[in-house]
Amino acid sequence: MQRQSRLKRELQLLSTEPPTGISCWQVDDNMEQLRAQVVGGSGSPYEGGVFSLEVAVPVRYPFQPPRLQFLTPIYHPNIDTAGRICLDILKPPPEGAWRPALNLSSVLTSIQLLMNEPNPEDPLMADIAREYKYHRAAYTATAREWTEKHAKPRDAAVSSREASTGQKRRSADQPEPAKKPLPGLP
Repeated sequence: MQRQSRLKRELQLLSTEPPTGISCWQVDDNMEQLRAQVVGGSGSPYEGGVFSLEVAVPVRYPFQPPRLQFLTPIYHPNIDTAGRICLDILKPPPEGAWRPALNLSSVLTSIQLLMNEPNPEDPLMADIAREYKYHRAAYTATAREWTEKHAKPRDAAVSSREASTGQKRRSADQPEPAKKPLPGLP
C-alpha cells in the first residue's frame, strides 16, 4: 500500500511539475509498467530528439530501483543496443548508488544528464566510448544521425509522401507515440 501511494504521488508530481523535457505516465492503469519520454538536451547530439523509455517498478520499490530501458535506439557509450542503461543509481548497493530517497523524477533527470554528458570510463559500449574519447567529431555525427533517424518527430511532408508511395518506416525506426504531450512542446 505504501508503494502505491508513493507511486501515485510521484506520478502526480511528474504530471503537474515535470522536469524540463521529461514526462512519465502509466500504461493501462498499471502502476508497475510505466512509459517515459526524455527530450535530448540543447547543444548535445540528441537535441530535439524524443526518446521513449520503459519503466518497470519492482514490488520492493522504493527499496529496489526501478528498471529502465530505452525503447528508442540511441548511439551512446552508456546505453547498449538493447536499451539497457549503465548508471550507478539504477543499481542497488553495494554495487550501485540507489537509495530509497531517490524517485522517478530524479532517475529520469539523471538519465537526461547522462545523455548530455556520457561517462566513457564506465561504458556498456566500449567501441562507442573509445570513439567518444578519441574521435569526438565522429561520435557526435553518428549520434546526431541516429537521433535524426530514430528520435525526431516526423513532419507532415514525410507522412504524406509515405502515404502516396505506400512506403513506411519499420516500426523499430519510429519513436513510440506519446500518450501525453511533452512539457514545453507544441
